[in-house]
Amino acid sequence: MGSKNKLKRFRDNETFRNVVQPGREELLEGKFKQRGRWHEFFGNPNPIILELGCGKGEYTIELARRSPEANYIGMDIKGARLWRGAKTALEESIDNAAFIRSQAELLEQLFKPGEISEIWITFPDPQIKYKRTKHRLTNAAFLDRYRRILKKDGLVHLKTDSEFLHGYTLGMLQGKGLKIHYSNHDIYRNGGAPDEALSIQTFYEKGYLEQGKAITYLQFSLEPS
Repeated sequence: MGSKNKLKRFRDNETFRNVVQPGREELLEGKFKQRGRWHEFFGNPNPIILELGCGKGEYTIELARRSPEANYIGMDIKGARLWRGAKTALEESIDNAAFIRSQAELLEQLFKPGEISEIWITFPDPQIKYKRTKHRLTNAAFLDRYRRILKKDGLVHLKTDSEFLHGYTLGMLQGKGLKIHYSNHDIYRNGGAPDEALSIQTFYEKGYLEQGKAITYLQFSLEPS
């Protein structure tokens, strides 16, 4: 993507009513006024479901289309990517979808305890190298962040092409005695996965499938099993 196109998307994001872009200092200093008031943003009391690392927003948009009785927020640090999802939501009047440009480690500055009903983590960077463990979105610190913003018994979904990340996450959950609702190492060959894991495919997922990669899926909660 050319730099001019990126700049145009950044400018567009500033005008989109469904894109929220808080500054890092604003969040760290506790000045983000939307925290705890996301139901006001959507104008209804419906459950709020968060997608981390949403990329172009395919999952956020399609889930929102299918379930108008819930609100969906796609979150990514790359504004030029989430622009696509935000623009699609505006063009199609998908009013239960919104997007945040921010970093995942700032979740607790964005949401109050219990404000989120479910979290989707779709095809994150597995951060395979040992030194990158702190950036892995299912490490112990991130699981604790998710638990604090989730409602009691709120679900987390992990969909990835990385067998390494799938196995690492299973180990983390089992080590903490957390409840695993569903685990599948190859959802398109083994069968039995929930429909929302099978019937929605991201841009990158389609590429992985063309390469013959297996797609894994985990559904778990962060309360003791």
